[in-house]
Amino acid sequence: MSAMNPETTMAVIPKKRARIGLLVDIRKNKLLYVMLLPVLLFYVIFHYAPMYGAVIAFKDFSPRLGIGDSPWIGFEHFKTFFTGAYFWRTIKNTLLISFYELLFGFPAPIVLALLLNEVRHTLFKRTVQTVTYLPHFISLVVICGIVKDFTASDGVINDILVYLGGERLSLLLEPDMFRTIYVSSGIWQHIGWGTIIFLAALTGIDPEQYEAARMDGAGRWKQMLHVTIPGLMPTIVILLILSIGRLMNVGFEKIILLYNPSTYETADVISSYVYRVGLQDFNYSFSSAVGLFNSAINFMLVIFSNWLSRKLNNTSLW
Repeated sequence: MSAMNPETTMAVIPKKRARIGLLVDIRKNKLLYVMLLPVLLFYVIFHYAPMYGAVIAFKDFSPRLGIGDSPWIGFEHFKTFFTGAYFWRTIKNTLLISFYELLFGFPAPIVLALLLNEVRHTLFKRTVQTVTYLPHFISLVVICGIVKDFTASDGVINDILVYLGGERLSLLLEPDMFRTIYVSSGIWQHIGWGTIIFLAALTGIDPEQYEAARMDGAGRWKQMLHVTIPGLMPTIVILLILSIGRLMNVGFEKIILLYNPSTYETADVISSYVYRVGLQDFNYSFSSAVGLFNSAINFMLVIFSNWLSRKLNNTSLW
């Protein structure tokens, strides 16, 4: 028998040690792994197993024939979408709404966390946190109902507009107002919840840095600029990468609850279009193709933003 290559041996040994270490760790912490099992099963059953169904994007799917026996048609559904009347409208609306959410919604919890970090009155700080957290726990259906009531022609927003000299309008029937209402209501709903992770990151900043900054004559503003914000940057970058990866992923639930045919021009996004075509028109293959295209774009955005972040400041997801 020929002797084993030394380089191969050196490569095999760490793998064996890693497997042995994993087995030892499982044996030592078996209860923790049992607790982890439901989470793994959830992702396997509801996230990975359904990926097989994505093949209907390349088939003329028929429920009678099933996924396996439905005929292949290649990229016909993708061509139909790319050349269709709704392609540019849905792409434009999706990107604009996501961009506005990233531009205004992403910095909002950071700003609130920085402001709360400067508050020294504990009762006031906790009251603000509680009040801003509450909307996150309200059902989306209820949130949209509140938005509809507030923006109706006889709602409180119109009362304010009339008091300021304006005229009454049903704001959700105005195409130009839909994106503003959608983004601002999202900020109101999630700003408090979003501060949690930034407030947690603030606790990890070394207090000695603030002491050193004070000794150098830095006031509260300078300390925030040169100590607090740099301490938050790794967290901000990671969350920004994840947000960029969701640029094409505007949820259809809130869109469907708020939009109407008069606002399709500015409100119809890819996910709402997939919902209408797939579940209302029963065109499952076409809607799967559109959804698969959307997921592929999101995946590429995550890869690109992670690469760009690693190049610019050496912070990345992987």
